[in-house]
Amino acid sequence: MTSLADPLAFTHGPAWANRFALAPLTNTQSHADGTLSDDEHHWLEARGRGGFGLVMTAAAYVAPAGQAWAGQLGIASDDHLPGLARLAEALRATGAASAVQLHHGGRRADPAISGRPNQCPWDEPAKGAVALTTGEVEQMVADFVAAAVRAERAGFDGVQVHGAHGYLIGQFLDGRHNQRTDGYGGSFDDRFRVLQEVLAGIRAATGPDFQLGLRLTPEGSGITLEEGRETARRVMASGLLDHLDMSLWDVFMGSRFGAEGLLIEHFTDLPREGTRLGVAGKVVSASDARWCLEQGADFVSVGTGAILHHDFAARAVADPDFRVRERPVPREVLREEKVGPAFIDYLAAGWDDLVA
Repeated sequence: MTSLADPLAFTHGPAWANRFALAPLTNTQSHADGTLSDDEHHWLEARGRGGFGLVMTAAAYVAPAGQAWAGQLGIASDDHLPGLARLAEALRATGAASAVQLHHGGRRADPAISGRPNQCPWDEPAKGAVALTTGEVEQMVADFVAAAVRAERAGFDGVQVHGAHGYLIGQFLDGRHNQRTDGYGGSFDDRFRVLQEVLAGIRAATGPDFQLGLRLTPEGSGITLEEGRETARRVMASGLLDHLDMSLWDVFMGSRFGAEGLLIEHFTDLPREGTRLGVAGKVVSASDARWCLEQGADFVSVGTGAILHHDFAARAVADPDFRVRERPVPREVLREEKVGPAFIDYLAAGWDDLVA
């Protein structure tokens, strides 16, 4: 049986020291221009010291029009490189593998912040979103590729493409709304095309030691469980990916739309062709993480647990009975865990049970 402490090897890049990845948590700590702040640096570096096999940044916008919230990290310009390079060096010193999550908000971007109209596969006046032209779709693919090259230049071990939660990549996969007729919408094959081009473009433009990951939603936001499963199957079979992270909301939950069984079961049985499969969602104990591996996952992404304990990974590896502290927790406890003031305010505004 696989252990949480077992290293995880990949086709490209370094092995992870164990089966824990830091989830790409929105933390609103970056500067207004998307450059990395000291608070965000300290938050991530502490998770490297805390034993995570992979430390990943929050979603970083690959183009200015894709910025979705204030304080979002950017990787859209060489102006973002100095802070990213400093972070990559610090994470390497902790022994963790490192990655930047690449993101474009699409119809979920914030034009009040970006100063640009929202971009989307289709026109949606209610969201102030204008359909991308075919040329703009091609430019968007190029933006993801350029951001990955930038991450490699900064010294990161890899990137993860954000294809989940109804952001731009996921919007192209949306079978309800994406009925484009230019080869990027309509049929499943055509809706899948953008994702395929992004992944293939990154793999072609980066070196043989650079890891490529992807985060997907299993269902929802216009994606049926059947199509979510087929997307996962295709990307794992492509040979392009090193890891696929399924964002399940709760690793113990079933389908919200009536399918039988647990969501995790619809993905762990797929052929992987060398791709490592991860799951995320409400893993708050060593027991929870072991259960995920027992179901067939290769690694576990941890969010809330990593907020409450910078060393969640080290604790869970060392103590089979480890469980996170009771919530809500005082702000001072979070500050001791290297959660910065802006991040604490964001958590307090969005989660009633987290910040006392």
